[in-house]
Amino acid sequence: MPPTPDSARQLLRHTVAAVAYRAGKALRGAPDHFASFHIGDKTRTPAQILAHMGDLFDWGLSIAQGQQTWHDSTPLPWNAEVERFFAAMKKFDDLLASDEPLHGSAEGLFQAPVADALNHVGQIAMLRRLAGSPIKGENYFKADIAAGHVGLEQSAPRREFE
Repeated sequence: MPPTPDSARQLLRHTVAAVAYRAGKALRGAPDHFASFHIGDKTRTPAQILAHMGDLFDWGLSIAQGQQTWHDSTPLPWNAEVERFFAAMKKFDDLLASDEPLHGSAEGLFQAPVADALNHVGQIAMLRRLAGSPIKGENYFKADIAAGHVGLEQSAPRREFE
């Protein structure tokens, strides 16, 4: 049985919350030098990746509103960029939580901006390790992740490991 539009939208909201949980873990406690950490000439810094992630949620919102636009943001100072990212994710989630119709499919919104952002969370986590400030692994199946909980402050991990 194919998913209903409401169930697809709810799963998309849960996925956005999972991105928030994982991003919060990867971003919290980053050392001061981390924003500009660079591993090669053709790679992005964490600040550039984070700015791109904020752009992805802005793009997703524009798609959902029926006026698709893309913008490449110049990274803000790290803490401001973290705030911008979570604010963009909240605006996107707020639209998903509303009764407003989606002008793009939930599946399309998942496969483009949301899945791309999740991929970039993994890059930031990897860069944390390379920068000498690794985050702990976690059994994410046990994590307290809930639709609508999309801010930097997330529930404490339930089962972390080294």
